[in-house]
Amino acid sequence: MQILPAIDLKDRKVVRLYKGDFDTVHQVARDPVETARAFLRAGTRWVHIVDLDGARDGTRKNGEIVQAVSDVGLHVELGGGIRSMSDLEEVFDLGVSRAVIGSAAVTHPQLVSDAVKRWGDKIAVGVDTKDGRVKTAGWVEDSGLDYLEFARSMEKLGVRTIIFTDIETDGTLSGPSFGRLEELQRTVGCHIVASGGVSNNGDIRVLAAMGLYGAIIGKAYYAGTIDLARAVADGGTQE
Repeated sequence: MQILPAIDLKDRKVVRLYKGDFDTVHQVARDPVETARAFLRAGTRWVHIVDLDGARDGTRKNGEIVQAVSDVGLHVELGGGIRSMSDLEEVFDLGVSRAVIGSAAVTHPQLVSDAVKRWGDKIAVGVDTKDGRVKTAGWVEDSGLDYLEFARSMEKLGVRTIIFTDIETDGTLSGPSFGRLEELQRTVGCHIVASGGVSNNGDIRVLAAMGLYGAIIGKAYYAGTIDLARAVADGGTQE
């Protein structure tokens, strides 16, 4: 299982949010590149970066940092404000290994289809949910779509990787949404990356036992409630 520690970027700073609420933003690390190097020393091979500026207003302020993190030697999975083929070209030029299409997958599914045809497994789709419904626009708008039906529609377009986030658990250290993850596993054959709620190494062991493709570690790392090197060992394969 891939272990993907997270770096959320806003105004070139490493920050965290609580349940995606921008009013709760607070800085958790000084230097995103040094943070990435710490991830690498712990044995991770992937990092999950969210460009919060891109997600909220489409303004890209963090490309230089994304490229620097990639240059450290980590595979970068990047999400936030990716809304067009030109956006995808831009982020792949930065050295990104996998790009996550979020809200645009709901509003412009043709983009997903075109992107998968061009870049294949380098494209992932974010399925961000609250009470089982897909949320968009930085998690503030309800699409009205059931998350399982939406995941099925993405799989039909050729998507192989889904980043599943239960907004109610994100940044809470309350544990992942294991039940919804199991439902998603039963519904689609895609690779599933769990995001939100991971609080300790026990959560990682459960997710690995479920056979998930990956797990994103956010607040637990910065709060010191998880041993990242141990998580890497428990997760198994990192490539």
